[in-house]
Amino acid sequence: MSLLTETLIYLVAAIIAVSISRRLGLGSVLGYLAAGIAIGPFGLGLIKDPEHILHFAELGVVLLLFIVGLELKPSRLWVMRRMVFGLGSLQILCSAAAIAAVVMLLGLSTTSAIVIGLTLALSSTAFVLQLLAEKKQLTSTHGRAAFSILLQQDLAAIPMIALFPMLGAAAVAGSGFNFGQALLMVGTIVGLVVGGRLLLRPVLRIVAESGLPEIFTASALLVVIGSALLMQVSGTSMVLGAFLAGMLLADSEYRHQLEADIAPFKGLLLGLFFIAVGMTVNLDLLFSAPVMILALAAGLMLTKIVVLAPLARAFGSCNWGSAFKTAALMSQGGEFGFVLFGIAARENILDASLIDPLILAISVSMMLTPLVFALAERLAVAKDSAGDGEYDTPEDHHDGIIIAGFGRVGQIVGRVLQISDIAFTAIDIDSSQVDVVRRYGNIVHYGDVGRADLLRAAGAERAKVYVIAIGDIENSLRAAEVAMKNFPHMNVIARARNRLHAHKLMDIGVTHIFRETLLSSLAMSEETLTSVGMRKESAERIVTAFKNRDEQLLREQHSMYESEEKLIQSVKDTAKELSQVMKDDMER
Repeated sequence: MSLLTETLIYLVAAIIAVSISRRLGLGSVLGYLAAGIAIGPFGLGLIKDPEHILHFAELGVVLLLFIVGLELKPSRLWVMRRMVFGLGSLQILCSAAAIAAVVMLLGLSTTSAIVIGLTLALSSTAFVLQLLAEKKQLTSTHGRAAFSILLQQDLAAIPMIALFPMLGAAAVAGSGFNFGQALLMVGTIVGLVVGGRLLLRPVLRIVAESGLPEIFTASALLVVIGSALLMQVSGTSMVLGAFLAGMLLADSEYRHQLEADIAPFKGLLLGLFFIAVGMTVNLDLLFSAPVMILALAAGLMLTKIVVLAPLARAFGSCNWGSAFKTAALMSQGGEFGFVLFGIAARENILDASLIDPLILAISVSMMLTPLVFALAERLAVAKDSAGDGEYDTPEDHHDGIIIAGFGRVGQIVGRVLQISDIAFTAIDIDSSQVDVVRRYGNIVHYGDVGRADLLRAAGAERAKVYVIAIGDIENSLRAAEVAMKNFPHMNVIARARNRLHAHKLMDIGVTHIFRETLLSSLAMSEETLTSVGMRKESAERIVTAFKNRDEQLLREQHSMYESEEKLIQSVKDTAKELSQVMKDDMER
């Protein structure tokens, strides 16, 4: 079959399967896997040999780690050291120990148990980061925790690749530890870091000065593939080389251009990687022993969830909801499993009859990950709504001010009050947020402001001002409704995410509403007008007129915000009115 025909098959399968999967709310990863299963040798048989494309598609994972490295400066990695080297190492060791213990109970040798435990303890960097990117959760609490663990797993895979041959027949024969190979690995990493620091920026500067975008793109690909290949030749991980190269360029002036150039290749090759993984799923083995394979996959995922959820919670950066989501994300086997089990087979550490079901279990666990994570998200929402431990009993020694929600907006209000020597009581429902801000010396209480009894305990009956700085719209409306119903004497000042949020707050009776992006947007608009040559006085008048008319329009639209047709017409009328104001001002 020609390369062009194969490419056509991949594209058609991906477009159909991913579109259906996204329509069903299952994400693109599951769609790519389904496409691979359908066209692979165990499906329709359109592609007979998935191995050759799997090796090529691994470049998608390499490019993904390069982009991740671009987002992670060395200084930020040092800040994350507790999560990376602490939580990440504990996850690997505890998961490996738990899996090895189960394997030994099944009658396998200690060496086999160690190899299986360490291999299955690793998760799939490609799957997890793709899921988080799709859901825009890379910067969430569970996203940061998962990334930290994945980074440590990628680092840990290097000594595993060196260790496994020592556990095999070669070690029994007395060949011992290969110090030369170990020195080569360390030397390559040091050389890449030092050489990258000295050479990468000057080379990219010369290429950028050429003014040819395609040459810069080629240089970006050369940096990634060259770094990955260098690490592979030394016996280490390709993804580590790409990650280090990205991290070395994270604080360079070319970071954004590199990311923009690499991203299209990353997306296509990563999708191809997932298709290739789907093609390796041995449906014959799955159909001949479905109970065994599903039991292996389910047992693996359950073990890793049970191990990781308490660890993530114990490290204090996750509440239980985020801990469960982190554990669900990391519950599958990883792509390193294919590599490590391949080494185990070559060194006669494990029998092929045992490796095939384990590799299939890894593939099945990958396929189940989007579903397990979706379930974890539902459970996390239920858990958060039910509470996370006992709520604090807030102390009510404040100057008549209660702040509900102590995130980025609530903290600014609190800081202004602090420098004014005005006391307040702050309450937040996110226990991890409470833990973080308390470390900085803030007195914040954990509790649900949607409960009248908690507000009463916080002194709401004597409070004069109630600041609702909650970002979540539903929780904000619930807090406002409880306050207006039970403590009508309080002056409620509320943050609104958007116009609809503001209108719903008006429905409840809140009158002091501040849209969170309005003032900054107006300031940017004024600066933009002056930057194109408009006089500062004229820019100020136009922006002030817009602000006043917009606030008036917000009140006028309150009675019609459920009618899109009326809203559109009112916006058009206001635009014409403001345009006339601007023309009049310019004619003066």
